[in-house]
Order: sequence, then C-alpha cells, then structure tokens
Amino acid sequence: MQQLSRKYIDSLEDKIVAQTLDLPEKVIQFGTGVLLRGLPDYFINKANKRGLFGGRVVLIKSTTTGDDSAFRRQDGLYTICVRGIEKGKSIRENIISSAISRVLTAKSDWPQILACARQKEVGIIISNTTEVGIRLVNESILDQPPSSFPAKLLAILFERFNAFNGDPSTGMVILPTELLPDNGKKLKEILGELSVFNKLSDSFNNWIRDHNVFASTLVDCIVPGKPESNEFYPEDHTDSYTDELALITESYRLWAIEGDERVKKALSFAQADDRVKIVADIGLFRELKLRLLNATHTLCSGLAVIGGITTVNAAMNNPVYESFIRGLMLNEIAPAIPYPIGEKVKYEFAIDVLDRFRNPDIYHPWINITLQYSSKIKMRVVPVLVRHYELLQYPPPLIALGFAAFIRFMKSESSGDGTFTGEANGSTYLITDEQAAYFHATWKAQPKIGLVVNILGNTGLWGMDLNLLDGFAAKVNDYLDFINDHGAGIAIESAAGSTY
Repeated sequence: MQQLSRKYIDSLEDKIVAQTLDLPEKVIQFGTGVLLRGLPDYFINKANKRGLFGGRVVLIKSTTTGDDSAFRRQDGLYTICVRGIEKGKSIRENIISSAISRVLTAKSDWPQILACARQKEVGIIISNTTEVGIRLVNESILDQPPSSFPAKLLAILFERFNAFNGDPSTGMVILPTELLPDNGKKLKEILGELSVFNKLSDSFNNWIRDHNVFASTLVDCIVPGKPESNEFYPEDHTDSYTDELALITESYRLWAIEGDERVKKALSFAQADDRVKIVADIGLFRELKLRLLNATHTLCSGLAVIGGITTVNAAMNNPVYESFIRGLMLNEIAPAIPYPIGEKVKYEFAIDVLDRFRNPDIYHPWINITLQYSSKIKMRVVPVLVRHYELLQYPPPLIALGFAAFIRFMKSESSGDGTFTGEANGSTYLITDEQAAYFHATWKAQPKIGLVVNILGNTGLWGMDLNLLDGFAAKVNDYLDFINDHGAGIAIESAAGSTY
C-alpha cells in the first residue's frame, strides 16, 4: 500500500490534482493545525481545482513541538474526510487536498520564511495562533526569529516593504482566524505599537496603514483531528493509500471575512464556495458562533471531563448532559448575546448547533476544548454573563455551574517542569492553559475558604471583578461544593431544577 505523495498521484494519472501541484505560492499561513487545513485550505484547494485561484499555501510552524516530516514525505498532500448530515442526507466524502506547497519551521527556516515575503505573488497571510497568540510582546523584529506571532508578522511585512521599495501594489491581505472579536483590528493595533517599539520609519508605517488590509474574520467548522483509520480509497480507483496527515471535518463550514471589493479581488478563491462570506460587517456571524457554539462548548467542557464524558457526541447521547447543553444554550446564552439578533435567527442557529453536536461521525474530545480554558471563559462567556445581569439581575444557574466546573477542572498537581495535570474519576488529564500555575497555587493556598472569591476577583483574568455580580460568587461556590460532594452528573440535575 502506497503512502499519499506526489508519486502516488502521478501513478493515478489524476490530472486535476497533478496540475495544482505546480501552482505558485500565494499564501503564507501561520499554523499547521487541523482547523486551518480543514477550512481555509479546503476552500483554497477547491478553488484551485476549479481554476479560480491558482495558488498554494506555505505553512509556518512556530511551535517547537512535533515535526514536519509527514508533510515532507507526502509532499504536503493530505485527505480531508468530510462527515455530516445536511437536510437529512448523509455527507461522506474524502478529498485529497493539494493546497499546501511546503512547511517551514520558524526556528530553523527563518531566512526562507523572510524570502517568502520577497515573492511578489504572495499576497495573503492567514493565521491561527489561538486566542493568546494575538498580543503585544515588545521585542526586536530582527531576532532570528522573533518569539511572538505579531513580531514575526511585522518582520515579514518589513522585509516585503524593503524588497519592493514600499510599492503600494505589494500590500498584503492579512486574515487572522483567532477567535477574538475584531481580530484584524486588534492585530493591526499591536503591529502599530510594535513598530513604534522597533523605531521603524514613518514611510513603512504609512505603507502598513494605507496598503495592507487586516481583515477581521470568523471561522466555523468542527475539525476534531484525525480519523480512526489512515487508509483511504480515492474516487474511481481501487488502489488504497495511507495518509499520516488525514483529518476529519463536519460538512458544515463557514468563513466570514470583513472586507470590501479589494479583499474580494485578492481572495478569488471565495468564488468557489458561497460559504466564504466577504461582507462589510461580520458581527452577526461572530456573535452567533462565539456564543451559541463556542461559549456552550467552553462551559460544558470541564463539566464533561470531570464527569467522565469523553466526547461531545457522547454528551448528546446522555439525557442528563443533553438537557443541560440544550438549556444552557437556549435559556441562558441565547437571550444574553451582547448583539442585536432576532430571536428566530438565534433559535434556528442554536438548533443547527445542537444537530452538529450530535454528528455521530465527529469524534470531538471535550479535553481538546479546554485548551487555553481561562482565555476562552473570558472571551466567550464573561460578556454573556454580564449581559444576563444587565437584563435580569440574578445569577444564571447553568452558567454558574459551568464556571464552578471550570474552577474544579483547574485543580492540579505540578510535575515541576511546567506541566500541570488534573484528576477526576480516577483518571488524569493534562491542563494546557497559560494560567495553570496561578490556579495550581490558588488551590494549594485556599483549597476551600475564599477560593471562589479570589478567582472571581482576579481582574487580570476576567477584565473585571466578577464578585460585583450580585449572588454569582455564592452560586458558583455552592455548585463547586456540590460537584466535590456528589459529582458532575448530580450537580447538573440540581442545576436543571433551578427556577428562572
């Protein structure tokens, strides 16, 4: 059995895929993960096969974990396994993607990465560095490489500016997909501050401001990771192949991009799929997804892990957890979305999300959703909580339970090497959160008395003192005690009995 590679494609005489393998690089992408490969790169691959974009993606690997050897062995080729249900019809499709040209590692290939900036055809930059990636770190962009994503990006733009003498036509379209409101605007502001720190010229700053577009975007597609098997059969062929890079996605997908006619022209791949939405304001798409899907995921993830529920689909097949998820989404989050959205639109989106959660072909572990848990609570949940108080002036019980489960999830032991693990139901789990050390120390110092008040009062975590929300701390504390005494499942039944 052959491994997926250019040689394998040539053996199939697949002319459509083969022709796309020689397209020029047009996109720099920060991130090698499954979300970008399963959504933006899916759209680019689709457009290339239809002759609508004519460009490939060079991936930048910024982390030191893992390696890129599989990308080299497979010449950047990988399989997208689409699984879902649309209007009652089962969707099952395996797509060989040739969107990726190569992978460069920031630590070892920085000169080659800067050389990409000197390729005139490269006009688009995509990123997904998680919510904590878009933040200011005052550092020199001349480092080889700089440590933060914004500094790397500024170094690339500075290289391009110098290579083409500030030619206005060489400005780029930057598409951050990190799940932050106004992610494009935030990234542009950070680059402005970083440019001042590096004492870069006014002409460069003017070029950045006037000839580059930082488009706020929103991505929406559940891409949980690898399929169970790495063996596949291409369409119309009997010879199977293996794929180390295969990923599975749901059939639902959306990429909303804030932009004008210039952005539409640069992102010609959008013509291949109407699920790429280039519009003047993505606020509606952002709030529906950020609150109904992401905030629900976030508030349920810790509760599921400590309750021994492994996957999202398993939770939807458990009557107690399904009832909690539905009630949380429809009764507490939907009414308190901090954006003007019609009730019918919210309800229809919520029902679609619940169906997506039930997708039996998507293996979506709850533990994956706890990545950078603290920042997700801040960005996704706190605005809904505050809006709930503005409307009703009392603590929402299901959000309070989700918050209590989050605090319990963050109770950890330290290995001494910066790794923190939690324990529940006799099993351990890894806590991957920049605030893990803070929660570890807080639990050790205040295992019960004052714990909740201390955590809720940390304005550095939440942007405000959550103890100011009347009754919320008491409600969270009661649920935390209940979880510790009776377990997550019984706590959910107790919360479901709360009156509104």
